[in-house]
Amino acid sequence: MKRTAADIIKLIEENDIKMVDFKVVDINGQFRHVTIPASQFNEDTMRDGIGFDASNYGYAVVEKSDMVFIPDLDTAVIDPYCEVPTLSITGNAMIIDYPNNRPLDQYPRNIVKAATQYMKDCGVADTMYILPEFEFYLFDQVGWAVQANEVSAFVDTDQSYWNSATQGKGCVVPHQKAYHVAKPFDTSYDIRSEMCLLMKEMGIEINYQHPEVAASGQFEIEPQLGEMTKMADASMMIKYIIHNVAMKHGKTATFMPKPIYGEAGSGMHVHMLLMKDGQPVFSDDNGYSNLSKEAHYFMGGLLKHISSLCAITNPSTNSFKRLVPGFEAPVTVGYATSNRSAVIRIPAYAKSPEKRRFELRNPDATCNPYFCYAAILMAGLDGIKNKIDPHENGWGPYDMNLFHLSDEEKAKLKGLPTSLEQALDALEADHDYLLAGDVFPEELITNFIKTKRAECSELSKIPHPAEFDKYYNL
Repeated sequence: MKRTAADIIKLIEENDIKMVDFKVVDINGQFRHVTIPASQFNEDTMRDGIGFDASNYGYAVVEKSDMVFIPDLDTAVIDPYCEVPTLSITGNAMIIDYPNNRPLDQYPRNIVKAATQYMKDCGVADTMYILPEFEFYLFDQVGWAVQANEVSAFVDTDQSYWNSATQGKGCVVPHQKAYHVAKPFDTSYDIRSEMCLLMKEMGIEINYQHPEVAASGQFEIEPQLGEMTKMADASMMIKYIIHNVAMKHGKTATFMPKPIYGEAGSGMHVHMLLMKDGQPVFSDDNGYSNLSKEAHYFMGGLLKHISSLCAITNPSTNSFKRLVPGFEAPVTVGYATSNRSAVIRIPAYAKSPEKRRFELRNPDATCNPYFCYAAILMAGLDGIKNKIDPHENGWGPYDMNLFHLSDEEKAKLKGLPTSLEQALDALEADHDYLLAGDVFPEELITNFIKTKRAECSELSKIPHPAEFDKYYNL
């Protein structure tokens, strides 16, 4: 049963809540917020919303920027990071209109809802389940400078191998050898456990947490499968919790895909499956890896559009420093079972029909999760609609280590984009599948490409510290 304003008022009274904080998502997938005294929360708040300037969020031109935020009461949680008792609520952005306001079609939450409705209208499924794997680094220190006389960055964590001479307790981990290390070498176990318990308190169930490969403080937290809209909301809250718990303990967390040269990068592998009338759409005991033809067509859509998808799933210049050979990150367009070198991996351990699925391994958490999940769904639906068979198109299955192929064999395979500029070129040329059902507005895609191209241009003009190493003395 959906919550009502009366339910929220009761929650406010019972927990002595002083402030109600409305969290709004900007075009980059970051939380912004506006707060009202709890005493002002009433039925009018639900009806009229809270006004804000959408132009500062990347969605609207200045002359049409006045919008209202309508809270989704089912997202209300008590914020554990505010000293003043605060209730946190996510919601939707609306265009001011008469007699009734209407949804802002560029707003991320509205796009996920539109993609879900399009899926239902197509008759393919009624629910998409998403499971993102959140990889991140925890550092003890970080700093950077981008100015006329200095371009630099540094990170540090006590457990890293580079501190073996000075750490003093011997709790260091060799380079690229941190995967699943136990205490005392897993120095952040209690911090991550606190993160997971807070997630559970907020209704986000967790599968597991563990140290990842990089010995410089890399970890993973994996939630359970969840309905796409709820998981997009949960993805925002997971990052919010990780950042805040890290700060509480004097550390800093980053989802930056490649913060350290020579170490494993951080991805956000996205598992997915479809259900219709409570039955799994992707399951077939007689199909390759027990997957149905619909599942294969869905994978075909992902692989056909993978280059343009990368602009949305990997929207930072740093993203493509992760997508390089040698670090278990995908670089090749293809699918396979239990193969981490393929961009689509089918987990062999997902044996029960209702859990049979696959994961897309290229995304990272610099993406806007709403755009990411919706774009993945739209690419997959295009594959089902047009019966794009990945095997017939030569995309696999690749049941071998793609990293260890000969140069001649590698030359036969299609690769992922190697830069954000290439991905943006692909998105510019291939985005009709996103426009289907009016899910992604053309204006949003145009604005997104323009914004990201400007970002690429700006970063390309900044001298890189490594350039001093290569060229200073020439």
